[in-house]
Amino acid sequence: MRDRALIVSASMGAGHDAVAAELARRLAAAGARVEVVDVLALLPLRLGVLLRWWYRGVMLRAPWLYALVYRVFFVSRRAPSTSPLTVVAAAGLARVVRRVRPSLVVPVFHVAAQAAGHLRARGRLAVPSVVVLTDFAVHRLWLHPGNDRYLCPDTATALAVTAAVGRPAFRCAPIVRPGFAAAATGAGTADVRARIGLREGDRIVLVCAGSWGVGRVAATAKLLARSGRYAPVVLCGRNERLRRRLGRMLGRAGAGAALGWRDDLADLLASAYALVDNAGGLTCREAFAAGVPVVTHRPIAGHGRDGVLAMARAGVSVHARRPGDLLRALDRLEPGLPGRAALTARTAALFTSAQAESLLLPDLLLPGHAMLRPCEPAP
Repeated sequence: MRDRALIVSASMGAGHDAVAAELARRLAAAGARVEVVDVLALLPLRLGVLLRWWYRGVMLRAPWLYALVYRVFFVSRRAPSTSPLTVVAAAGLARVVRRVRPSLVVPVFHVAAQAAGHLRARGRLAVPSVVVLTDFAVHRLWLHPGNDRYLCPDTATALAVTAAVGRPAFRCAPIVRPGFAAAATGAGTADVRARIGLREGDRIVLVCAGSWGVGRVAATAKLLARSGRYAPVVLCGRNERLRRRLGRMLGRAGAGAALGWRDDLADLLASAYALVDNAGGLTCREAFAAGVPVVTHRPIAGHGRDGVLAMARAGVSVHARRPGDLLRALDRLEPGLPGRAALTARTAALFTSAQAESLLLPDLLLPGHAMLRPCEPAP
C-alpha cells in the first residue's frame, strides 16, 4: 500500500492527541502507514514546552488573560491572518515531511493547519493537506487557503470554512473510539456506581473539566449536589489538587464524587443521565456517540465559550447560561420526554456523515468521488 499519512497533532490537553490516535488507528486498518507527530515538538528552543506551560497556567489561574489573547489574535477582524508560530512550525514540519515522505498530511490542531497550509501555498509540500477540525467554533487561525480541504463537524461549519478560504469543506462524523458507541447499549450500571462509590439510585451527571481540570466546575458540582436530584461526578483530569478539593466538598455534601484521570470513560457515560461540559471538546463527541445528552455551563474562556455556543446553535447540546437554567435543562432531559429524544436524535445524526478515513485516503481524493460531494445543508 503506497498510502502514507502524516497526522500533525498537539499536546495541548488530551483531545487533539486522542483524535489523532483514533484517526491513525482507522487509517492503519484501511491499509495506510501512519505516523503521528506533535507540532509543539517541532518548534525550536523548547518553545512548544513553554507554550503549553503558559497556556495551562493561564487557563488555571488567569483565564481572563487568555480571553483577551483569544479576542485580539484569534477572532478580531484586525487579528493577523497567520499565527506568529507559523513560519517556525512550518520549518519543523518540512523536515518531518522530508523524512516521512507522506502521501497525505492531516493537521488536527490550528498551528499545524497553518504550518501545512504555509508549506503547501509556497510549493514546499507536494502532497494534499486535509485539515480535521476538532471544534464546532472555527477561529481564523484554523484557516489557511493553502490547505486542500477541511473536514468539519457540521454543515454550518463547513459552509463557513468554504466562505472564508475558498477551499472545499466537508462534514464528517466525529472521530471517537468505537467503545463509546458500544456504551450506548448500556453497561453494568451497578458495577460503575460501586466503582466510584455512589449509591444505587443516584442519578449521575458527569461534570467535565478537561484533562487539565480547568474551569468553574466546583460551583457547578455544588449546585448539582445541593439540588438533591443529581449526583455530580466531576472528571478532574490530571488536576489532583482539584480532585482532592472537590472530593472533600462532595464528601461533606454527601452526594457525588470527584475523579482523576480515567480510562473507563465509556463505562461512566453508559451509566450517566447527562454530561455537563465547559469547553465543547472531545468528551462531548464521546457523549454524542454514547447517546448521552450534553448540557454546557460556565464555559472556559476563549475557544471554550465560542465552542459551546456553536454547539448549541447546531442543536446538538443545550447551553445553560445561569445556574437555574442548568437545573431546568437537566430536568427536561428525563427519559421519555421529547426534549431528550430530540437532542439525542440530532447528535446521532452526526454519525451518519462520511467517515473521516474514507475522506482522507489519497486514492479517494480525486474529483468526483462519491465521498467528496460539496457540503449541502442538512435536511
